[in-house]
Amino acid sequence: MFSNFYIQQRIKKMELMRQEGLNPYTNAIKRTISNKNFLHKYEHLKSLPQESEPAQNERVIESITGRVRFIRLMGKACFIKIQDESATLQAYISKNDVSEDFAYIKKILEVGDIVNVSGYAFVTKTGELSIHALHFSILTKSIVPLPEKFHGLSDVELRYRQRYVDLIVNEKVKETFKLRSQIIACVRRFFEQKGFLEVETPMLHPIPGGANARPFITHHNALNVQRYLRIAPELYLKRLIVGGFEAIFELNRNFRNEGMDHSHNPEFSMIEFYWAYKTYEDLITLTKELFAYLLESLHLPQILNFNDMQIDFSKWQILSFTDALVQIGGLDKDIVKDKDKLLAFLESKHIKVENALSYGKLLAQAFDEFVESKLINPTFITQYPIEISPLARRNDENPDIADRFELFIGGKEIANGFSELNDPLDQLERFKAQVAEKEKGDLEAQYMDEDYVWALAYGMPPTAGEGIGIDRLIMLLSDAKTIKDVILFPALKPTKPNFDIMAAQDSPQTHKEK
Repeated sequence: MFSNFYIQQRIKKMELMRQEGLNPYTNAIKRTISNKNFLHKYEHLKSLPQESEPAQNERVIESITGRVRFIRLMGKACFIKIQDESATLQAYISKNDVSEDFAYIKKILEVGDIVNVSGYAFVTKTGELSIHALHFSILTKSIVPLPEKFHGLSDVELRYRQRYVDLIVNEKVKETFKLRSQIIACVRRFFEQKGFLEVETPMLHPIPGGANARPFITHHNALNVQRYLRIAPELYLKRLIVGGFEAIFELNRNFRNEGMDHSHNPEFSMIEFYWAYKTYEDLITLTKELFAYLLESLHLPQILNFNDMQIDFSKWQILSFTDALVQIGGLDKDIVKDKDKLLAFLESKHIKVENALSYGKLLAQAFDEFVESKLINPTFITQYPIEISPLARRNDENPDIADRFELFIGGKEIANGFSELNDPLDQLERFKAQVAEKEKGDLEAQYMDEDYVWALAYGMPPTAGEGIGIDRLIMLLSDAKTIKDVILFPALKPTKPNFDIMAAQDSPQTHKEK
């Protein structure tokens, strides 16, 4: 890390600007063109003889702005690299051309400063298209130096904690978040083209519902009531289906007060969509269409590299929950069908389980341990136990399973969908069972939502609903190793900047000793 000596030197230069009557944080912006458009507009100059300067009356004066990323001094001239959001452009500044005091520029200018350069396009001896400066000014003085090798820092969390620095020095990171924006735009466009209406539902809930998760709790001062940050928008969206909307979606933020790992962040993005008069089989078809649309729109191949795996989107498969345990997990059919045998098997594998767990939850634990990580190509797992599907419709032929699927890609759950339970009395009993589980100590069991049951009593049409994790989707399509790489500001333990470093002064000798 840099010492406060460097910061003190930059602060002195900032103060020197003020003494000269220059505002180190001016708002006098004169940009006429982005760096990318400049490079495109004058690309033809590279085919002309090198260093061919346009005649003075033919010069087109352009004005660019951006952050200085590199400075090379050459006596009476210098080259600087200027980075804006679109690209990096080289500027040539000569003592004979700029209207400002060149010696002053050399004294004040540093890497990290945000500058404005006005001049004309030309090509250097090395064939690089550049801007020949006629006017130069510092718009914003940077007083904290940029790291020289940001990825060489020993603190791996610093990239996430100081995302603003990460974005400055790492172009690949910036491209990832541009891709994130494109993916979300494509998802929204897909559903709009399919006739779905985008809606917004509350983020402060009187009862946390729609998922098995621990909520964040807050207090509403004006109403003097406890509120929960949304864990899922599901129950509000289905109220809208009761109200007469037939195809709706919400791109939403959810909050779950749980553990964090490479695929979980307590604040995350999802899309949930609900489709009246459809079944979970219709959602499977729609989901495959969505992925085909995304790959085509983003110009991605059918076979994607993801975390050292190859995902083949031409090889979709559908497996039942129990078939997956047998065929993928390697469990014997007799073990899968018997709770006591399943419990004994899990204990023999040194997997910690509670004897009080229901048969459905034991199956879910076995699935998590032996199946999920092996589902590499897109796989829909269907026929989940009803015990772990409190909001899904019972299957007509086998009431112990739900008309539900989860989509797994690259060893991770990407989507969850089902034919919705619209029997209010059945829903009431399932909520009661969830409350009983919560009273036994299951902190993730769902709460009783009487108003939602009352809404169902008015009659909700046969409906299918699905949720897709946006962050995991972006991880998949951008080949990200961790969810922190696709969230601009992931959750981290708080720290404070050391502002004392801007006040205390080191001597150059002290710095060398460090």
